[in-house]
Amino acid sequence: MNSSQPAQQSVQQSAQPPVQQSPQPIPVVVLSGFLGSGKTTLLNHLLGNRGGTRIGVVVNDFGSIEIDAMAVAGQVGDSMVSLGGGCLCCAVDGSELDAYLEKLSEPVHRIDVIVIEASGLAEPQEMIRMLVASENPAIRYGGLVQVVDAAEFDTTRDRHPETDRHLAVADLVVLNKTDRVDAAERARIEGELGALCPGTPVVAADHGRIDPELLFDRRPWTETQGQLSFEDLIAQARDADAAEHEGHTGHAHTVYESTEFVSEQAMNPRRFIDFLDRRPAGLYRIKGYAYFGVPGHEERYEVHAVGRFLRFAPQPWGRGEARLTQLVLIGAGTDGPALLHELEACREPAPQHAPPESMWGVLRYVDRPARADAEPEPEPEPYEPDPYGDPDSDPDSD
Repeated sequence: MNSSQPAQQSVQQSAQPPVQQSPQPIPVVVLSGFLGSGKTTLLNHLLGNRGGTRIGVVVNDFGSIEIDAMAVAGQVGDSMVSLGGGCLCCAVDGSELDAYLEKLSEPVHRIDVIVIEASGLAEPQEMIRMLVASENPAIRYGGLVQVVDAAEFDTTRDRHPETDRHLAVADLVVLNKTDRVDAAERARIEGELGALCPGTPVVAADHGRIDPELLFDRRPWTETQGQLSFEDLIAQARDADAAEHEGHTGHAHTVYESTEFVSEQAMNPRRFIDFLDRRPAGLYRIKGYAYFGVPGHEERYEVHAVGRFLRFAPQPWGRGEARLTQLVLIGAGTDGPALLHELEACREPAPQHAPPESMWGVLRYVDRPARADAEPEPEPEPYEPDPYGDPDSDPDSD
């Protein structure tokens, strides 16, 4: 893990008592892949390694979920089963999906994340459209994860021509069963995936074993309610390299690295969006909060990126809360110091002079604008150095 010393000091000096935030929409992650790709194995791995996170699971039937091993607590509804640790599992068909998402998102269940195994429910594109257009304020679309069988890659594409279309809309691709192909074949498949879905991160796995932190935040088992605080995320990132995951020796997630970034200076929105647009393929997830300080946009913006999926969510600051940008970046084979250098180049010493249009790039990724009078969203514009920023901090100036 990588971090600069000044950033560490700023976290310690600005520690504040926890502030009660209003409930945030529950992310809904769609898990897709053709029969035999290993998505159910991946889903069971997520359930078995979720820490204290309360997961809502939507499947076609209960047969694929290891309910016995999860210590079923009892029926919650006609088609809803309570799993150990506060998780819920729904068996639905496509026509019931909206209704059960509404049930799962009820505050009484205190669900942290919902995972939909898309098999038999709907085409991934239809699922995305439904979630993005949902009028349920308690949920938000959290990205599409496409699971690919490395050993049957060519056969699957021959049998299912729609495979390429599914890959094109994926935010993260899990290349599963890599233990069943040699290095040359794996490299060939990764090359084809790079051509089919350019810019989409590809995570290699065997037996569906990926780090759950790539998709959602894991709560510690001792936490029973409330949102996972950013201080908890920082602590988890600091301990990631030294932690021993009992019973998980050899799992693929041991190769992931976490890099943390904290800045007391505001971020230049144009340069920050440019950094996000150019993020390396090995950077699988970014989470945290960004502070821009642009007049009219002084809220903190939650950052949620999974693969190439990106969303910002404006939120009010807590009483007495320090105005900071705090990010955790998770990936494999990434250059931590280089990422920190690029983020430091996004700092803005005079945000009060930035024009409102500098926020347009950020607002493109906000589902529900914080202000009713927000500027209309323009067409994306190319990155241009901010005239109010420090020329020496321009990432394109070296």
